[in-house]
Amino acid sequence: MSQVTEVVKIRRKVLSEIARLAFEGKLQDHVEDILHTVVTEEGPRYRCCVHKERAVLKDRINLALSQPINTDLKVAAQNALEGKIADMPFVNVLPEACDRCPIDKFIVTDACRNCVAHHCINSCPKKAIAVVQNRAFIDKNRCVECGLCKRSCPYGAIIEVSRPCERACDLKAVVAGADRRAVINYDKCVQCGACKIACPFGAIGDRSVIVQLIQDLKHHKKVYAIIAPSFIGQFGLKVRPGQVINALKQLGFYDVQEVSFGADIVTVEETKEFAATVPGERSFMTTSCCPAFVGMVEKHLPELRDKVSSTVSPMIATGKSIKVDDPEAIVVFIGPCIAKKVEAARYAGVIDYVLTFEELAAMLVGAGINVTEVADSEYQTTASRDGNIFARAGGVAQAVVDAAAHLAPDVNIKPHRCEGLGNCKAALIQIRDGKIDANLFEGMACTGGCVGGPGTLTDFRVTTKLVENYAATAAVTTSPENQEAVKVIEKGPIWHHGH
Repeated sequence: MSQVTEVVKIRRKVLSEIARLAFEGKLQDHVEDILHTVVTEEGPRYRCCVHKERAVLKDRINLALSQPINTDLKVAAQNALEGKIADMPFVNVLPEACDRCPIDKFIVTDACRNCVAHHCINSCPKKAIAVVQNRAFIDKNRCVECGLCKRSCPYGAIIEVSRPCERACDLKAVVAGADRRAVINYDKCVQCGACKIACPFGAIGDRSVIVQLIQDLKHHKKVYAIIAPSFIGQFGLKVRPGQVINALKQLGFYDVQEVSFGADIVTVEETKEFAATVPGERSFMTTSCCPAFVGMVEKHLPELRDKVSSTVSPMIATGKSIKVDDPEAIVVFIGPCIAKKVEAARYAGVIDYVLTFEELAAMLVGAGINVTEVADSEYQTTASRDGNIFARAGGVAQAVVDAAAHLAPDVNIKPHRCEGLGNCKAALIQIRDGKIDANLFEGMACTGGCVGGPGTLTDFRVTTKLVENYAATAAVTTSPENQEAVKVIEKGPIWHHGH
């Protein structure tokens, strides 16, 4: 989760205003008013002038409506109200907002002593370094940014500077374009949202479907909310689960279910899959609940795709179980993750919309609902303890180990886990090469697991503790003990897919 910076405040204000106008039925007539209510003549001013501020804001509004950046706002609003969603990536660069950060990657600082050895000059393969005014100077026209000068300097006088968005992307999917604006290489990108959080200018965002969803809610369709286990504490440390569920029903949701119930289904199926395939058919298996992690394997380590569990994610399992019982259901996943939007698109007809907690909060503000003031009601989680701890790092692996003790006690599980896509990639290579002795790998894109996702509202360390406390209230401990989940597995659809 990011700090509540001015960038975050503006983003949330835009979403809240759009939601308010959509609920009031005034969006198309008043969408352009947002340009003046969010950016006023009096300020504050973050860019050169009010016109630049509003150009950026127009891009942000279009993205929030799931329309192309350059669309006329009234046309974009009408498209959104009609349920139209543009065929475009979920994570996008807002061209007007990008500051075109300087891309001089290596810089000589005042720490340079103009030493006699001149290791930097001698190490440069392109002869791009010379001494100018008693200090090393890098000729940018010759420099190929290999970094040898930085590594060779005994004073550490040469530093490496990278754009925040580039630095945040472990998969090197964000680069500087010819005009110095950030460009996303979607062949490498898994749309995890790390770059969005990192950009201090708010120049990267994810498109939203709050207007399209609000229309369905206003027409009283059977819209089910399925909430990720990391929902605990997102709307206030003292807000009870019953208040969150009642707030969702006040918004117009027909029913609310926990994705942790789907996590119990996944745990049982993933444990069976592990027992049936490791080590006979494959040397190790990875979890499949984090779509950004799965995307990283598919795009960056395709030779290991067969190691990824074929079990669907808890989101998909929950959606499938609802659709079996109610084919008319519209299912909305609410959670911390942007990459879930990509996963949902792969399962058209199972998950209809994906909201982050941030987007839900904006909808609640737009509807005038204060969760802290909503009446509470007694609520008992429908999942096991292990199903609920899927939300934090290590929870998935622990759930499988615990389930194996019931379902396959003779199986020897050697778990290993990582957070961060770069760390996950490195660990998978080490497991493949036999340098890490593990046969079950849990990969999570975000620090702390799902509780650290880019769409969260609270610090992941606080949420982790609250999730564990909530999980401890479950009636059963392990997933196989959840008899309702077992019944769904036995009567339900296929819980696996091919990779």
